[in-house]
This record gives sequence, C-alpha cells and structure tokens, in this order.
Amino acid sequence: MAKVNGPRRAAILLLSMGEQRAAQLFSFMDDYEIRDVSREMAQLGNVSGEEMEMAMQEFAEAVGTGSGGMVGGWGTTERYLKSFLKEDRVKELMEEMRGPAGRTMWEKLANVNEETLASYLVNEYPQTVAVIISRIKPSHAAKVMAVLPEDLATEVMERVLVMDNVPREVLAAVEDSLKTEFMRNLAQKNTRDSHELMAEIFNNFDRSNEQKFMSILEGKHPEDAERIRSLMFTFEDIMKTDDKGFQTILRDIDKDTLAIALKGAKPEMREKFMKNMSERAAKIMKEDMDVMGPVKVRDVDEAQLKIVGVAKALADKGEIILSSGEDGLDEFIS
Repeated sequence: MAKVNGPRRAAILLLSMGEQRAAQLFSFMDDYEIRDVSREMAQLGNVSGEEMEMAMQEFAEAVGTGSGGMVGGWGTTERYLKSFLKEDRVKELMEEMRGPAGRTMWEKLANVNEETLASYLVNEYPQTVAVIISRIKPSHAAKVMAVLPEDLATEVMERVLVMDNVPREVLAAVEDSLKTEFMRNLAQKNTRDSHELMAEIFNNFDRSNEQKFMSILEGKHPEDAERIRSLMFTFEDIMKTDDKGFQTILRDIDKDTLAIALKGAKPEMREKFMKNMSERAAKIMKEDMDVMGPVKVRDVDEAQLKIVGVAKALADKGEIILSSGEDGLDEFIS
C-alpha cells in the first residue's frame, strides 16, 4: 500500500485519537493548518484499518490494529472543531471547505463569482452550458454570459431558445458534474481577489489609519495601492448615488448618527443629504448640528462608517446603485 502522507495522515491521526486530544493539537495550529487538515478530515470517508495502521505508526498501540477502520465526514469534523473553536469561526471554516453557500446546487452557483463560473463553462459542451444558464437566476446568468467568449455566448443563447424541458436524468448528470468537478475544486482554493479583501479592510480603517497604510502602500507598491483604492467604497462615494438612492439611505440611518457624520463632512456632502430631506427635517438636522458643539474625529469616522455599511447593505439587496473608486466604474445615461 502506498505511503500515507501530508494532510491525510494528520487527519487520520486526529480522528483516531478522539476529540479531546485532537482539540489540544488543533489549538497549536495556525488557521491555514486547521483549514487544510479539517478539509481532509471532511473528505476522508471510509478509512481502512490497514491505512490507519500505516498512518499511525507509533500510535498503533493506542488505537489498535483491527480492521474496523473509521469514518470521517462533515458532521464529525464540525463536532471536533466546535470542541475548541467559537461557533461562528467553525461555521466560517465549514462553509469555506464546502464551497459556496446554498441548499441546492443552483443556489450555490448563485454565490459563485461570474468570472469564476464562466472560466469553468468555457471548457464544457455548449448544450451543458445552456442547461446551467437556464437554471440559474437571470440576473446572475446575464453577468456570466457577458464574460463568456462571444461565439460561445451566442451558441448558448440559441440553444436556450430552442430548449425543451430538460430530462431529469440529464439534469442530475449536470448537477453531479458540477459537484464533483467544479464545486470541489472551488472549495479547495481561495477564489476571493486579494485586492478586494484589502479594499474591504481599508474600508473599515478609521481615517488616520487608512491614510497611513495607504501612504505606505503607495510608496512600496503603487499599482496595488491604485487597485485597492479603485475597489474601496468611502463615505464620499455616496455622492455618486442618485437622489432616490439618497432618500432610501436616509430612511435606514439613525438621525443622531447622521448628524455626527455630517458634522465632519464636506459642505457639498451636507448639502446633498439636506436636499433629499423634507424642509422640516433638514431644518431640525441643522439645528442639531449647531447645538452639538465640537465632535471628535474618531466619532465622525465611526458614524460615517456606519452610513457606508447601510449603503452597502442596501446595494447588496439591489435597492440602490453604488459606484466605488475615484472615477467610478459604472456609466449612466440620462
């Protein structure tokens, strides 16, 4: 039998020694080690006694050399992790290992970036692509179609137009292929763009730290800094939202938070918010700001971050349209 090595060996050893001992070992690991070993544990399935003995070696006496084996799976792995990690961290790790969230394959696909999905579809038969496109949400399908090669996208459209009801067995085969060839590979790698991650981190800095770290990054890696800046969404970017969007945001903002945020905002930003309030509400807001007195910069930053959070949440729901970055990436025709 081939030698057992790497994360698989670690997963077998941890499963064999019981939750308490495994928890002690896990507590010494870094996040990436926990993720790699946990993923292997979740995918072990049945492990023969022979493989256990080979993997364990010096642990053979403690576990025995019987051929009963053991079973690794998602439930077992989750239980082990919960014995030493907080529940929200366990949930995060399990979702990352399983791949995109969703009860069905089609719900999972809805949470896959369109470019990632398109890069997989270009290697599939056009008929298979047509089946997948016809099953996912139209809004997501449109994004995927937009990044497919033009000739493939055209052929897919033609096939969707003449498509009858897809036989259940064909649909099952497509789902099985997605599960085994696409989702599994997707779960085994980090598909999130590192610049997007850093942009989100920068969005949560207070102003002084944002300026400090951006200045450092611009000095050492100007191209990365420019990319991050283009992906960031700031309080000032709300100015690019139309009046209807402003009014939607105002309905979800605490008035005290808004008063503090506007106290440290640029005059044109204040004017834009006031313009989208009723005359009475704008008058009250101005009076509140006048009697407020000096406000700490930190408090202003926190208030503006809360409003940015509200705006992004509304954008995620499709209730408003936001454009981030210095120039913005969206074009509008009026």
